[in-house]
Amino acid sequence: MSDPQVAQKSPYVEQTEPGTYWWCACGKSGDQPFCDGAHKGTAFTPLQQDVAEAGTLAWCGCKHTKTPPFCDGSHRAL
Repeated sequence: MSDPQVAQKSPYVEQTEPGTYWWCACGKSGDQPFCDGAHKGTAFTPLQQDVAEAGTLAWCGCKHTKTPPFCDGSHRAL
């Protein structure tokens, strides 16, 4: 599998409401950090994340995190 495209070298810190979210794993979505279907035709698939409580979350923007879909600081090594 090829490496994902780096959408940005920092997390997307967002106030997130309860619900189901689909995190973009390929880096090609125009609706970062969430999937818009741009991965079609690639080996990537979005990751489903169910959020139970409202809060501020740091979604990975570099797509290289070891703790998807959330930022672990991996962007610092890119």
